[in-house]
Amino acid sequence: ATVFLAKDVKHEREVAIKVLHPDLSASVGAERFEREIRLAAKLQHPNILGMYDSGSADGLLYYVIPFVKGESLRDRLDREHMLPVDDAVAIALQVGDALGYAHEQGVVHRDIKPENILLAGGHALVADFGIARAVSQGGDRKLTQTGMSMGTPYYMAPEQASGETVGPPADIYSLGCMLYEMLAGEPPFTGQNSMQIMARHAMEQVPSIRIVRSAVPEEIEEAI
Repeated sequence: ATVFLAKDVKHEREVAIKVLHPDLSASVGAERFEREIRLAAKLQHPNILGMYDSGSADGLLYYVIPFVKGESLRDRLDREHMLPVDDAVAIALQVGDALGYAHEQGVVHRDIKPENILLAGGHALVADFGIARAVSQGGDRKLTQTGMSMGTPYYMAPEQASGETVGPPADIYSLGCMLYEMLAGEPPFTGQNSMQIMARHAMEQVPSIRIVRSAVPEEIEEAI
């Protein structure tokens, strides 16, 4: 998506408008998009970024969310590389709370990654609920032809990579990968291309985080 900073003139507030890529808009379709966004918009949780509005204009799908004055977890990782253990665990717990709540409502995120975690005043917010499901159900074949796919290999559960039905465990897997990166400075599995990374997820044991960073407590490594 392309993200625009805009002003909600009715309520006199700044908002962010995410406009989906034209190929994505065409493959998803307005009806499916609205259906999935409607489910996500019902999620009310302190660690989930809310949604104000959604729709289509000139064939492009968009949704409107609060403008958060802060940064993404990706921004912070790019700057700091590794996070303090307490900070990393606190962020993971907040994201975990958000996911637990969403899963109870029958909503799976499917694309948990540092880019989708916003940080504002020490508070973590999970963004883009509903988008991945709308896209994954909206003509995967067409998306593949345009070189676009949902999910990120560094954080993607093996069952998602192989095209199986995805449930709550896939989000928890992604959260584990993300916590690993916050503590170790890089995701658990890397590679030269997506296929190589996804194969490593399916076939290899997660490398010991305490070899990279001995200050990580054993119970955190076990949780990961």
